[in-house]
Amino acid sequence: MSKAATKVLLVEDDSFISQMYQTKLSMQGFVVVAAMDGEEGLQLAKKELPDIILLDIMLPKLDGWQVLEALKIEESTKDIPVILLTNLGAQEDIERGLELGAVDYMIKAHFIPSEVIEKINTLVQ
Repeated sequence: MSKAATKVLLVEDDSFISQMYQTKLSMQGFVVVAAMDGEEGLQLAKKELPDIILLDIMLPKLDGWQVLEALKIEESTKDIPVILLTNLGAQEDIERGLELGAVDYMIKAHFIPSEVIEKINTLVQ
């Protein structure tokens, strides 16, 4: 799969962070689809079938936990890798995210966008 064809679904309710990631990902050649709440994120995941999902946890309508659980139950989305990209840094949150099927858990404050993009590149090769 060429990187140009890689579609990323970004589910993030903070418009500043969302714009920053959309810009950085687009500059790297990714196709970016963005959702501002969990409900929209889940709908877009089913419709767009992205190659990877960046998912915040603290979201309006449906939180990231609910979205992740729904993605992993749904036949069409259960195999899409999900990276939780959040500010929740407690060990129990990290463990919960990985138990629910996320491939990685990245705390926003600890990673710059280029590091997140590196992680995406390793997962979609």
